[in-house]
Amino acid sequence: MRIIGIDPGTAITGFSILEIKNKEYKLLDAGYIHTHKGLKAADRLNQIAEDLKIILEKWTPNLASVEKLFFNKNITTGISVAEARGVVTQILASKGIEIREFGPSEVKSTVCGNGKADKKAVQKMVKLIMNLKETPKPDDVADAIAVAICGAQSIAIPTP
Repeated sequence: MRIIGIDPGTAITGFSILEIKNKEYKLLDAGYIHTHKGLKAADRLNQIAEDLKIILEKWTPNLASVEKLFFNKNITTGISVAEARGVVTQILASKGIEIREFGPSEVKSTVCGNGKADKKAVQKMVKLIMNLKETPKPDDVADAIAVAICGAQSIAIPTP
């Protein structure tokens, strides 16, 4: 089974592709979609959609794990992230991929055992769980891997 983990954002949308085989996780790919600040909002959203389609065609995931929107104090940022998230979920739905959504505290709790863990703790645990040599950068990539791990933990993995 393949899971795509997505940390939506307008400037940077992190993604990861996790494969589950014989109850073990393997990170197949991780990266981010970057949109240029100078582009119009609609063009940035379109770029996210087009780049995501390419990633989905390459990896054909069975399940999508998407981070829910967390509203901080900046409502303008929250709105643009919500728009990016809407584009992401629409593309996933159009491809018939099941979507599971997880809030930031749920992801942190799954990966770190503490729903209030900071970014450094999440990065450290992602590196440890996935047996990576280096911490994924930028933060959005590590977050996308954590979201994929959360999605993997949410399913019953059949025994071979």
